[in-house]
Amino acid sequence: MLNKFDKNTILKEIQKTPDIFGVLCNIRKVADDLQYPCYVVGGYVRDLILGRPNDDIDVVVVGKGQKIAEAFTTYLKRESNFDNIKLSIFENFGTAQVHFGNWEVEFVGARKESYERGSRKPIVEDGTLEDDQLRRDFTINAMAIQLNADDFGKLVDPFNGIEDLKNKIIRTPVDPDTTFSDDPLRMLRAVRFMCKLDFGIDQKTQDGIIRNVDRLDIISAERITTEFMKIMASDHAKDGIEILKNFGLLKKFLPELVEMDTTGASTVSEYVRGHKNIFWHTLHVLDNVAQQTDNVWLRIAALFHDIGKMKTRSWNAHKGWSFDNHEYEGAKMIKSIFSRMKMPLDENMDFVETMVRMHMRPQAICDEGVTDAAVRRLVNDANGYIDELLILAKADITTKHEDKKKNFWKQYDELKERIEELKQKDYVRLFQPCVSGDDIMIRYHLTPSRQVGEIKQLIKDAVLDDIVENTPDALYKYIDEHYNF
Repeated sequence: MLNKFDKNTILKEIQKTPDIFGVLCNIRKVADDLQYPCYVVGGYVRDLILGRPNDDIDVVVVGKGQKIAEAFTTYLKRESNFDNIKLSIFENFGTAQVHFGNWEVEFVGARKESYERGSRKPIVEDGTLEDDQLRRDFTINAMAIQLNADDFGKLVDPFNGIEDLKNKIIRTPVDPDTTFSDDPLRMLRAVRFMCKLDFGIDQKTQDGIIRNVDRLDIISAERITTEFMKIMASDHAKDGIEILKNFGLLKKFLPELVEMDTTGASTVSEYVRGHKNIFWHTLHVLDNVAQQTDNVWLRIAALFHDIGKMKTRSWNAHKGWSFDNHEYEGAKMIKSIFSRMKMPLDENMDFVETMVRMHMRPQAICDEGVTDAAVRRLVNDANGYIDELLILAKADITTKHEDKKKNFWKQYDELKERIEELKQKDYVRLFQPCVSGDDIMIRYHLTPSRQVGEIKQLIKDAVLDDIVENTPDALYKYIDEHYNF
């Protein structure tokens, strides 16, 4: 569609999605009745021209956006069959949202904004469509399509966003220093759109980001994390993290990752054995994982899997650099990182901790010999995430020696087969002893105490090592014989 963008062509593209076309026609009717110029703007327009799906509709009204929202709500209640029609007005922001069915349309009055340097809170004034477009982050997001009947479908593109779409370029509509100083989060958004659309960032915009890195200090952790998560969920997460580092943005919220950009041997004789660059190895692992799964939390685990190496790094004249127990140190760091970034301290954090702590275990099992007992313990300790763990562990093999890599991959494939064999034998069901803590307290007349925990661990180890049958009689006998009351 990039070769044609006249009014008729745009209308034909909109009509390809009848539901959206119907919504826009209804907004047009309301806007014409109130005699307010009305435009759909932003991401919907960009993606329409690119031929990408997008049902996120933002409407700019030259006038009172809330009035259009109220009239649109009334119209829907009177003329449509939608259930749960709800109007939400946000007086502080001058916006309104209309929820109906699976739809959400946001209305805002055209405005111009100015900022004080130490604050993200803008001074807002009523403005024209041009004023509103000037405050947009990038040219590709500053295009508008008129909804009024006299020019329905007309494209308004004052900053030549069409050409930037053709050339796959992210560029600010005004001087980048102004754009990024007004809202520093736009620097992360530039990287996010680069990852989402597989675009480049024009040189002036890049230079503007580098000059304004320190402005990110006024942005809340929550807003930064939202953009970070979108980058991690994109098809080009690895490139996004690399660009964030190169621009100097990554050190503002994840300095632990930037610290990993070292081989550890640069200050030592060139003849000693060094270590691969931890940061670039991490990016390689992240890319390997991203090619296998859309699971954003597993991708984050890949990004953090070696985060403990800088704290555990030690030099030995004979061995070179070592990072003993870095996986355990890294797992301990996860909660503080999540807390600082305002990420959820829930099962997702627990998952990442588990993956970081255990990412070395599959290789250790392969090296020591794949026994049934070792496999049972691995599956049990993975807390239901053995498949994810194997993806991460396999992704961690980044050696450039193809024969070595093939051998490692063969080992992991054999380990996965062994796990499946045990599952088919229904061993997984037996990994947890059939005797509970409550059972133990009743049987031995105990109260909740360390003793109960010790006994539970005793029989759990026995079951995992397959040295006792997982039945109540066998387990009680084992306790009687092996626990010193």
